Amino acid sequence: MEVWPGVPTPLGATFDGAGTNFALYSEIAERVELCLLDASGREERVDLPEKTHAVWHGYLPSVGPGQRYAFRVHGPHDPARGHLCDPERLLIDPYAKAIDAARRCLVTNPFFDWTRDRLPDVPWHETVIYELHVKGFTQRHPEVPDDLRGTYAGLGHPAVLRHLQDLGVTAVELLPVHEFVHERFLRRKGLRNYWGYASIGYFAPHHEYAAWGSDGRQVTEFKEMVRALHSAGIEVILDVVYNHTGEAGPDEPPIVFRGIDNAAYYRLDPSDPRKYVDYTGTGNSLNMRNPHVIQLIMDSLRYWVTEMHVDGFRFDLAPVLARELHEVNRLATFFQIIQQDPILNRVKLIAEPWDLGEGGYQVGNFPPQWSEWNGKYRDTVRDFWRGREQTLGELAHRLTGSSDLYGGERRPHASINFVPCHDGFPLHDLVRYERKHNAANKEDNRDGTNDNRSWNCGVEGETDDPAIRKLRARQVRNFFATLILSQGVPMISMGDEVGRTQKGNNNAYCQDNELSWVDWAGADEQLLAFVQKLLTIRKEHPVFQRRNWFQGKSIRGATLQDIGWV
Repeated sequence: MEVWPGVPTPLGATFDGAGTNFALYSEIAERVELCLLDASGREERVDLPEKTHAVWHGYLPSVGPGQRYAFRVHGPHDPARGHLCDPERLLIDPYAKAIDAARRCLVTNPFFDWTRDRLPDVPWHETVIYELHVKGFTQRHPEVPDDLRGTYAGLGHPAVLRHLQDLGVTAVELLPVHEFVHERFLRRKGLRNYWGYASIGYFAPHHEYAAWGSDGRQVTEFKEMVRALHSAGIEVILDVVYNHTGEAGPDEPPIVFRGIDNAAYYRLDPSDPRKYVDYTGTGNSLNMRNPHVIQLIMDSLRYWVTEMHVDGFRFDLAPVLARELHEVNRLATFFQIIQQDPILNRVKLIAEPWDLGEGGYQVGNFPPQWSEWNGKYRDTVRDFWRGREQTLGELAHRLTGSSDLYGGERRPHASINFVPCHDGFPLHDLVRYERKHNAANKEDNRDGTNDNRSWNCGVEGETDDPAIRKLRARQVRNFFATLILSQGVPMISMGDEVGRTQKGNNNAYCQDNELSWVDWAGADEQLLAFVQKLLTIRKEHPVFQRRNWFQGKSIRGATLQDIGWV
């Protein structure tokens, strides 16, 4: 097959209308083979002929969209030094725009008609976020056709858009949609990775959420979904996982980064390079000290904004991205680059401001253009409504935007307020269960946290007692009223507005079934109407969506307050 030298940028597979350029970064590689595969798995190997500054590249004039491919990387295999090259392994392209069910990359057609797309560009102070799972939100929706349920196309269905519009949200925050894996330890137990926090392809929309097929059409389907949401005035925010990957430990075969250049992509233990540094509790941490790793993340972010038209990002375990040596550095290279980037500094940026490393709890410490999941808001509101003493002063801070955390250079919208999120009990369960009931996860109920920080009338689980049911319904409304009428940005968790339950499971990360999916047939219509009314009140009254802080003003020696407490 004819191969030309090609160019080292952009990385990945780039179709130009006549052929495709392939480029792969690896400092350790001694040789890189491009493997072209047909639908049956038959393979044709071609050496990438050129190397420019650690990037291997070549151009194939006969290759176009739909072509399946992977790489074989030749180089040292020396685990004691952190090198894991193995040319027997087919490896995913880190820059692949689409990946199929067999973990084969696909050349994609970049051309798409965006002329009818208009970015909603909702101001931060008017934003209401709805955190949802692409599959779980529509898998049981009666108005979505069977073949579209649980897919990108299903999320763009008119019935789904109508629910979101009628509810009054302005943005959906999608649980991870980057290509991810179902880890071996889950597969052995007959479970699946439902949440998706195990990314292996930072440019590829996850193939299992595609109704139109996983042969590259998932890219077009994702774009159609974004365009449909935008047409309804709803922004799209992606929950992204750049702190670690879905590649397993050194005892399992490499999938992508470990086989390409393990020591460059991952934080290795200096005392034993066979081991990985782990700040996430879920796997190996990416090496943010390597400029090529930062480039990978920045290229990925820019791709999703420019090519896929998303409106923002929520960064999972964001302090990991700030760990250049060990401690969290507020002025880390990653944040400096984003601040200076003309594409990324205009989109919505949200941090999950904690990780599991030393000094990892960083609520209130992110740069000015960032908003944060406010864990102190969650804890304070739960404590107050369960009757914990001496919480009123703390609650006052949370209701008014948490100026004690975000005052100064930042605004109230820096606080993303929430009571439940995907990680924990849904709101329905929060007032019904004091203890976790996670037996379905097959970990002997050891996973998840025991601290509910809520109130359940002293009765565990469901009950037929009308008095207790009434009290619980009132408590759910208390939480919703507090959340929606607080200063800052409210975030509603998927299905809470219709009373979704996980039957006491507070860690449903591996429950890709009816336990996690929204039960639309059992929707609590009265609760839904209540939440819709609250969001209407918030929208119609600017006092609930202030741009700036409450403050005292001095006029002729008298002090006037925006707000007073009695």
